[in-house]
Amino acid sequence: MQAVDLHVHSSRSDGSLTPAQLVDYAMEKGLKAFALTDHDTVDGLDEAIGYAEAIRNGQKDALRQNPDSRRVPEVIPGIEFSTEYQGHDIHIVGLYIDYHHPAFRQRLQEFVDSRITRNRKMCRLLQEAGIPVSYEDLLAEFPDAVITRAHYAKYMLGHGYTRNLKEAFDRYVGDHCPCFVPREKVTPVQAVQLILENGGVPVLAHPALYPMSAARLDRLTGELAKNGLIGLEAVYSTYSPAEERQMRSLAARHGLLVSGGSDFHGSAKPGLDLGTGYGKLFVPEDILENIRQRARGPVSFC
Repeated sequence: MQAVDLHVHSSRSDGSLTPAQLVDYAMEKGLKAFALTDHDTVDGLDEAIGYAEAIRNGQKDALRQNPDSRRVPEVIPGIEFSTEYQGHDIHIVGLYIDYHHPAFRQRLQEFVDSRITRNRKMCRLLQEAGIPVSYEDLLAEFPDAVITRAHYAKYMLGHGYTRNLKEAFDRYVGDHCPCFVPREKVTPVQAVQLILENGGVPVLAHPALYPMSAARLDRLTGELAKNGLIGLEAVYSTYSPAEERQMRSLAARHGLLVSGGSDFHGSAKPGLDLGTGYGKLFVPEDILENIRQRARGPVSFC
């Protein structure tokens, strides 16, 4: 049985590989499929899906890079929404989304606009702290990326303002630091409903990582399940065997499908590899088959 990876990031958000490079790497790793789930953006999906189709169809430009079209993975159109629940960051992954739907793209543009407003405020605070960075500087240094705090940290390190990435977060852009500006976020329920309206499969990402008690996580999962949540990421790179058992039990208790992924970011997360995480991750393809059956295509946004 081949492996799949249902949680992967590209350079269009905060990963280091381009969408096309991810296809090449997934072929090298022998993956049956992977989901491109960049943060709050679908800008890399056309590149990844188009490149995979070009190889599969035998087009020469793509074949020069990857001559074996039999190993081309399925590229699942996805997204990872950053949401807020009672003061905690909660991530909702959407799989098999209709990312070209006009109403869906309009909602995403609203998220982009809120990020831009937040980033301009953070740049002003950094300037006041003695770090002369503008939003335009960040865009020039990280073209085609959705600017996140990780990009601020890389910029400060690259220009000699900090000694390492950790210092950038600890002194400037981490939670509660002087240059941090919280971004206006949707709720987890709103993200679930948006994914459902778009015909996709909403999945609660890496629930074992959230700093909340088991009882509180159970309440959150139950609330989301009542509002249409379909899956829960019970197989994940950092989980211990005990945590995976707990997450599988949580999914079963609320009638949710099991999902799994590496949360691969390339060099942005050293040591964490596509498909295998930190070496022991294996997400079997039958997990994807169950999820695929629940994807139903777009519905009305009325």
